[in-house]
Amino acid sequence: MARKGIMSKELKEEIAKDLGFYDVVKTEGWGGIKSRDAGNMVKRAIEMAEQQTKSPK
Repeated sequence: MARKGIMSKELKEEIAKDLGFYDVVKTEGWGGIKSRDAGNMVKRAIEMAEQQTKSPK
């Protein structure tokens, strides 16, 4: 059974562009990124979520 992703495709692509490895994703797919880049991507997503919960609505 396939696991459903938590982050949208658009969010993952945005973060990959911000962190500078989107070109690898385009050429090799998500399996081509380094584990360090994947970890940094998760860290950035968590930071973004924390900022959203702290900002006034």
